[in-house]
Amino acid sequence: MKKQRKRILLSAMVMLTGLGAMAQGDGSAGITEATQMVTSYFDPATQLIYAIGAVVGLIGGVKVYGKFSSGDPDTSKTAASWFGACIFLIVAATILRSFFL
Repeated sequence: MKKQRKRILLSAMVMLTGLGAMAQGDGSAGITEATQMVTSYFDPATQLIYAIGAVVGLIGGVKVYGKFSSGDPDTSKTAASWFGACIFLIVAATILRSFFL
C-alpha cells in the first residue's frame, strides 16, 4: 500500500514538472496568431453561406413553381418555408460576421 502511494505521488510530481516546462513560452503570440487565422476564415465562409442561400432559393423557387402549376393548395406554405430558409441563411451569415469581426 505504501509502495503504491509513493508511485502515485512520484507520477503526479513528474506530470506537474512537465506542465511547468511546457508553459514557458509567450502565450500572447499564439493567441494572436490563432485569432488572425480564425478571422481570416470569415470572408470565404460568408461567401459560401451566401452561395448556399442562392442555391436553396433556386431549388425552392422550382419546387414552389411546380406546386403552383399543379394547383396544390399548400403552395403558400411551401413558399414561406423556402423563403424563410433563404432569409435565415443570409441573416445568420451577416450577424455572425458583424458579431465576431
